[in-house]
Amino acid sequence: MSGVAIFVLILVAIAVAFVYMGTVIVPQGYNYTVERLGRYTSTLSPGFSLIIPFIDRVGAKRNMMESVLDIPSQEVITKDNAQVKVDGVVFYQVLDASRATYEVNNLEYAILNLAMTNTRTVMGGMDLDELLSQRDKINAQLLNVVDDATRPWGVKVTRIEIKDIQPPMDLVDSMARQMKAEREKRAVILEAEGERQSQILQAEGRKQALVLDAEGRREAAFRDAEAREREAEAEANATASVSQAIAEGNLQAVNYFVAGKYVEALKEVASAPNSKLIMVPLEASSIIGSIAGVGELVRETFGGDGSGGKGGAIPRKNKKSESGATNKTKEETSRGDDSLASPPMPWGQS
Repeated sequence: MSGVAIFVLILVAIAVAFVYMGTVIVPQGYNYTVERLGRYTSTLSPGFSLIIPFIDRVGAKRNMMESVLDIPSQEVITKDNAQVKVDGVVFYQVLDASRATYEVNNLEYAILNLAMTNTRTVMGGMDLDELLSQRDKINAQLLNVVDDATRPWGVKVTRIEIKDIQPPMDLVDSMARQMKAEREKRAVILEAEGERQSQILQAEGRKQALVLDAEGRREAAFRDAEAREREAEAEANATASVSQAIAEGNLQAVNYFVAGKYVEALKEVASAPNSKLIMVPLEASSIIGSIAGVGELVRETFGGDGSGGKGGAIPRKNKKSESGATNKTKEETSRGDDSLASPPMPWGQS
């Protein structure tokens, strides 16, 4: 092999080595910074790139994907002097590889310390109750503060979450007793409210019952008054009819009226609870005579040829029959008066 061929082979080998040394392959999710003679010149995106060997070199390899940092547990003193232990996590993403490389030294350590100091600042301005119940508010305040602080570094803080808040054990016991007392208080209040509502409903029920009872009594009183009015009206009509018959000369109406009152008086005497003896007239024929007079009055009223009116006397057929009837009526009336005047005698035990 001649010297020219060897020289050509050497040149080819040098060229291949030169190209190989200038070839850079950047994986997906990463960016590489390029430094020429120690000075930043450009940033390489994912894919195939060429640099000048021995002059350019890769400075930093930055992960452009979202990353997570754990905030270690630390003690925080709240506004009401309660000492608690707090830890959390920070989610961030590098947006500019050159600024994240050359604007800050040790990016992860800087973000971690920034999150820890601002956690103490934000949580130290709150009471313990706010600290335990307003985690969303704490997360939002921390995110705003840390994101503003890391923006010059080409970093975007996407989320900060407080994982755990641990108060002291004695404080936890006090909170447990307070919660128990509060729940017992609510239970007592609810029980008292239920009792009050029950009493109100019972009172409403009694009120409605009294109102309905009063309305019932009022309706009954109206009905009783109406019945008494009808009874009085009927009694007045009966008395008027008897009076009209007496005025027209029909003495049988008197017998009917007296007999009715006589029978009612005997009924009341017999039904009295405190009566020991029932007194009846000695001459029982007086009652029979009165009843006979009632029967004759009914026959005169509804019998005959139908020419007589209600409650009026039957037209006289002749003077003889009229005189006989008058004498008979007088005799029966006199007999009834004698029986009423005679002393009563015991009939029997009630």
